[in-house]
Amino acid sequence: MSSNLKYLSLGVLVFQTTTLVLTMRYSRTLKEEGPRYLSSTAVVAAECLKIAACILLVYRDNNFNFRTLNRILHDEVVNKPLETLKLAIPSGIYTLQNNLLYVALSNLDAATYQVTYQLKILTTALFSVFMLNKKLNVYQWLSLVILMMGVALVQWPSDSPEAATKEISAGSPVVGVLAVLIACFSSGFAGVYFEKILKETKQSVWIRNIQLGFFGSIFGLLGVYIYDGERVSQNGFFQGYNRFTWTVVALQALGGLVIAAVIKYADNILKGFATSLSIILSTVISYFWLQDFIPTSVFFFGAILVIGATFLYGYVPKPTGNPIKA
Repeated sequence: MSSNLKYLSLGVLVFQTTTLVLTMRYSRTLKEEGPRYLSSTAVVAAECLKIAACILLVYRDNNFNFRTLNRILHDEVVNKPLETLKLAIPSGIYTLQNNLLYVALSNLDAATYQVTYQLKILTTALFSVFMLNKKLNVYQWLSLVILMMGVALVQWPSDSPEAATKEISAGSPVVGVLAVLIACFSSGFAGVYFEKILKETKQSVWIRNIQLGFFGSIFGLLGVYIYDGERVSQNGFFQGYNRFTWTVVALQALGGLVIAAVIKYADNILKGFATSLSIILSTVISYFWLQDFIPTSVFFFGAILVIGATFLYGYVPKPTGNPIKA
């Protein structure tokens, strides 16, 4: 049973990670009549869906008792304003990060994005060291160096004229890479900050996600008003939405919750496999289906280094037993 759950976890992690990236990339490059959907509104829609899903999970955990659900939400969210306000900082950063991912995938192919976004391992590790006083072993520090080398090789400019043509048609790679880098730093800080809050309190992950979603919706709506207010007033909040847009919204909202639910069955090696398979699938599908990516030998070498660094970071060396003295 335990083995089956592990493989199920692997499948879910690979499916969520790969499908979200590829669907988001396809939805941002799909050419249709009429206005394209606004990424800022998609972020808000995902936050609202996440709140609804978390409320249903709390409802289920309390034997589908509506009165108990109402009491828990009132006690844990409304009656603890200071605890709730603590989530405003990571929520605002997550909202920025989610918007940046749309910018990144509007300008980068899915394969390059997937590999480059693994830099969040580096930023999370560094923030963990400074904010949580976490100690990294030699293998983890070595993996971070290899990770940086791998990402640098993936971003190495190609001399192929065909690849250059693809890059021009796809958008601005510089803007895409900058968006990914900022997203990596925001992801690292917000993730460690959220972990610190979870360790300091006894509230459930679902309640914390409701609080995150509440502030995320507010920050998201503020972004819609500032950057896309005029376009929303002209064509509506859900302009340009289609089945791919709603798929992206659902994957972004529920993906994190699914991962949170199955992650207890997935060890570090399994997460490394999931990342590796996701990178490979994104590369293959980007080349054969989306046709917006031309792999080079330098990219493959960099991707191998990133995959290896992912495994090495999760490697836990076995403690060497002290020899028994006679």
